[in-house]
Amino acid sequence: MTISRRQFFEWLTVGGGGLLAGSSTKAENIMENFAEPALSQKMGVGTHLGNLHAFVQKQADRSPLELSFLHPEFRDLKKWQPRARAKVFEHLFYTPPPIAPQPQLIKRTDRGDYIEEYLTFQTTPDQRIPAYVLIPKNVRLPAPGIVVHHSHDGRYLWGKEKVVEVDNEHPVLTEFKQWRYGGKSIAAELARQGYVVIAIDMLFWGERRMLLDDDPPVYRERPLSMTEEQINAFNQRASQYEYLVGRSLMVGGVTWPGVTMWDDIRTLDYLASRPEVDRRRLGCVGLSVGGYRSYMLAVLDERIKATVNVGWMTSFASQIKAHIVHSTSLSFNMVGLYRYMDFPDLAALIAPRAALIINGSQDHLFSPEGVKAAFDKIGRLYAKAGAADRQRCSLYDTPHEFNLEMQAEAWKWLKQWV
Repeated sequence: MTISRRQFFEWLTVGGGGLLAGSSTKAENIMENFAEPALSQKMGVGTHLGNLHAFVQKQADRSPLELSFLHPEFRDLKKWQPRARAKVFEHLFYTPPPIAPQPQLIKRTDRGDYIEEYLTFQTTPDQRIPAYVLIPKNVRLPAPGIVVHHSHDGRYLWGKEKVVEVDNEHPVLTEFKQWRYGGKSIAAELARQGYVVIAIDMLFWGERRMLLDDDPPVYRERPLSMTEEQINAFNQRASQYEYLVGRSLMVGGVTWPGVTMWDDIRTLDYLASRPEVDRRRLGCVGLSVGGYRSYMLAVLDERIKATVNVGWMTSFASQIKAHIVHSTSLSFNMVGLYRYMDFPDLAALIAPRAALIINGSQDHLFSPEGVKAAFDKIGRLYAKAGAADRQRCSLYDTPHEFNLEMQAEAWKWLKQWV
């Protein structure tokens, strides 16, 4: 099978597959840093599971999806939602005790159009996490609030920095934003539009990245002098450890999605507590794992009035044949939930609130059939909920990205519903 340089890179910089992120412009770096070459050789085969595919696929295909709102016995959305939402929480296998955020402001910077606060706050008794809060100037406060979730992309060195403006930005990060976000720092773009914005690091990214005892200073300090080769080496190491972290959390009795979603819920708690924020007008947006998180935050928390999920929608069963390696790791997997609901079924937990789903037809993370099935199901779910006009599923002829055209649609959507 012949593939383009960009296609090959798309396969390597997957949203959770434990593969490698190299340079978007240097194919030789990709080949040198590829963590699992055996998997790359399987890209053109019919199934990655060989003779085991039939068994695994049958298990998924036999799932009754017994809590799908499309089943005829479910007629009342408001009665169905508490039961279905409780099932999702159950499968996160994580319920941290509540704690006050206890924010600690570290730095306040005037960025011209907005004020940037760099701070930390508690999400659980065990975690104090870093965040940026962007407060718009020249707008009446309190203003609507937006949670912006950064992408996965196999780039672990930075998290929230992917979506905010930073001083002395590393050229590799600048190139990354150009490639994935049309050159924009989307949190800053939203602040300029009048939203109070918050962005945190997901566990394992940015300031919450995994560091080992014998790591060199460059891994710890992320200096501007850090070379592209050093950045790629760190990302390669992190990609190889992602499954270890996920398995370790499971051995500890919790799941990675559980940790992530509770961090995000507590982040929304903190954002809503800010005096600059109108807590009646809250939304969220993200790309890749950020799209997954934005979708799930709206699923789990009814305070979200509108969500934008870019680059993470599919029917799970369609992924099994040849797309699990690209998209579904322990950082995404809610163990056993597919027995009750498919991923698009969760949209009924957002309805009748607004949901915009954006995918790219050239996004190799997802089975085209799975994306089509998911879009169709979301439409039917919202129609049954009597809120057909509050969902939109948009397919662009693009790879895995959040380009300027997509951003224009997303910002219009948030303005309409938040």
